[in-house]
Amino acid sequence: MSRGKAINVKIATTKVIKALETKLVEVKANYAKKDANEAKYRKAVEKWQKEVGKWAVGKIADAQNFRTNYRSWNNTLNVDFDLITDKSDFPAEPEKEYEEIHAHTYREMVEEIENAIRILKMTDEEVVSTSTYNAIERYL
Repeated sequence: MSRGKAINVKIATTKVIKALETKLVEVKANYAKKDANEAKYRKAVEKWQKEVGKWAVGKIADAQNFRTNYRSWNNTLNVDFDLITDKSDFPAEPEKEYEEIHAHTYREMVEEIENAIRILKMTDEEVVSTSTYNAIERYL
C-alpha cells in the first residue's frame, strides 16, 4: 500500500514534547478509569439482556422451533426457541464507549511515550526530524 507523496514538515520540538505529554496524561487517565468503565458497560449489558428477555417473552406467540432441556439433578428447565422478526422493535445492544487497553499494551505505550519525551528534552535540535516524527506519530 503506497502512501503517495511524502510530506516534509518541520515541527518544533517543544510542540511535539507538549503533545506527547498531553497524550501521556490522557492514556494514564483512561487506563485509571477502565474498571469503572467496564463496570458501567457490564451493568448496561445486564440491563439489555433483561430487556431482550422481556421482548422475547412478549413475542412467544410467534416463536418457532421450540426446544426444551430438563435437568432433574438440579431441577432446571432450559427453553430455547427461534423468533423471526424485524429488528425495528428489538432493544439496542449497548456499545463500549471507551477503548479497551490491556495492561501489557498500556505499559508499552507509557514506556515508549516517556522515552520519547526524555530523548526529545535532551536534544538541542529546534525541530523534529521526519524519522523521529514517524517513530512517535501513532501517539499524537
